[in-house]
Amino acid sequence: MSVIQGITEDEIANYLANTPGFFERHAQLLASVELANPHGQRAVSLQQRQMEMLRERIRGLERRIMDMIRHGQENAALADRLHQWTCSLMLVEDAADLPDLLVLDLQEQFLIPQAAIRLWDVAPVYAGLPAAAAVSEDVRAFASSLTQPYCGANATFEAVQWLESPQTTASLALIPLRRSAAAPAFGLLVLGSPDPTRYAVDMGTEFLTRVGELASAAASRLLPSAD
Repeated sequence: MSVIQGITEDEIANYLANTPGFFERHAQLLASVELANPHGQRAVSLQQRQMEMLRERIRGLERRIMDMIRHGQENAALADRLHQWTCSLMLVEDAADLPDLLVLDLQEQFLIPQAAIRLWDVAPVYAGLPAAAAVSEDVRAFASSLTQPYCGANATFEAVQWLESPQTTASLALIPLRRSAAAPAFGLLVLGSPDPTRYAVDMGTEFLTRVGELASAAASRLLPSAD
C-alpha cells in the first residue's frame, strides 16, 4: 500500500468518499489533475477520464441490451415454430400419418438435417408402419433409462442407423417418448446433424424435453388404450 507523508492511499480515498464537498471547494483540481490515457500515450484530465469511463460503461450496457433483445427475438421465433409444429400435430386426422408428419414437420420448422422415430408396443392396427419397425431390447432399455434427452457425439448407437445418412451424422440428440415421467419409454426420437456442435454434451435440454413431451402426446395415439 502506497504511503504519502504518513497518509495511505486508502485514507485519502476514504476522506474523499466521505467529504463530497471537497471538489466543490476545490473545483480547479478536476481540470488540473491528469491521468494516464489507457488508449494512448497522452495524459487526460480527471474529467476526461471520467467521461471515457462512463462512455465505456454505456457501450457495455448497450451491448447487453442488444444481446437481451436478440435473445428475446430468438426465443419468440422458437416459441412460434414450436406452436406451429404443435398445431400441425393436433390437426392430423389419421393417427397412421402421425410418425411421418411429426418427423418431417419437425425438420422443417427447426432446420434439422436428419430425424427419425421408432415406436414399440403400438396397437396392432399400426404394427405395419415403418415407425413401428422392430428395435432391439437394448434400445428399449436405453430409451427407458433416459431421464432427459441425450445430446452428444455420434457414438455406436443403434438408433443412429435409423437416419437416412448415419455416416454423415457428427452429433445427435436422442429423445425418449413416454406417457408420463415415471412410465417406461414407448419410443425414441432421433435428431442428427453433420455439425459436431449442434447437439453438444453440455447444451441445455429444456427445449428438447418439451419437444419430447409434445411428440409423446401425439404418438401416444398409436398405442393401445390405457384402459
